[in-house]
Amino acid sequence: MLIVLSPAKTLDFDSAPLLDGEAEPALASDTERLVAQLRRYKPARLAELMSISDKLAQLNADRYQTFSAEYSPQNARPALFAFAGDVYEGLQARTLSKTDVRWSQAHVRMLSGLYGVLRPLDLMQPYRLEMGTRLKTRRGADLYAFWGKRIAHMLRDDMAAMTDPTLVNLASDEYSRAVDRKALGHPVVQPVFEEARPNGPRPFAVVSFMAKRARGAMTRFAIDERIDRAEDLKAFDRDGYRFVPEVSDDRRWVFRRGAPTD
Repeated sequence: MLIVLSPAKTLDFDSAPLLDGEAEPALASDTERLVAQLRRYKPARLAELMSISDKLAQLNADRYQTFSAEYSPQNARPALFAFAGDVYEGLQARTLSKTDVRWSQAHVRMLSGLYGVLRPLDLMQPYRLEMGTRLKTRRGADLYAFWGKRIAHMLRDDMAAMTDPTLVNLASDEYSRAVDRKALGHPVVQPVFEEARPNGPRPFAVVSFMAKRARGAMTRFAIDERIDRAEDLKAFDRDGYRFVPEVSDDRRWVFRRGAPTD
């Protein structure tokens, strides 16, 4: 079983990581191609391309100018400890043990617009480049075209020796679209997290920021319980969630919390 997560816009490069990074990202040569192109862009063009403020555009222009082909503790940190945001608040990586982190290295991956795929202990430099960005490159009109089958092939190779080669998609739609399912060649399951909505048009609905935290919490559950079979994730019961088989199927697993409405 392999879990995939989205990255986060919010980064933490101030707090000390629990472990040092082990290696540069596996797709670093592709990252360097993107950085070389983005380094040529003025802040105003980055602001338009990424739909971000002038201040954020300047920050990221500076990041790309100083981006190094050499990864070190001085300019990079392990991906698991670099991302912040709702998913990573649910994961609470800083409360993991070193043994937990080592286990996650084999079972968790983070998708990225700039890096393609990151393992928890891969070193990463600060950046902003969302997968949905329509950055035209020689490979095509956007980042989905740029990464093509590369992400799926890396995940497939990582799953090759697993007893249960199932991909557990805990990434957002924007990022999971970057995984070519045909090239992956393994089953994919999609946990869905719903909240009771007493005053809504439906008794249960997905609430974005709660679903993000739940994705992180499920990842933490898998790490804590050393779950290596996707089927065992149906026992997830943290923060009041429970698996609801009557509204689930083989590939879409629904978890709900709260009392249903009449």
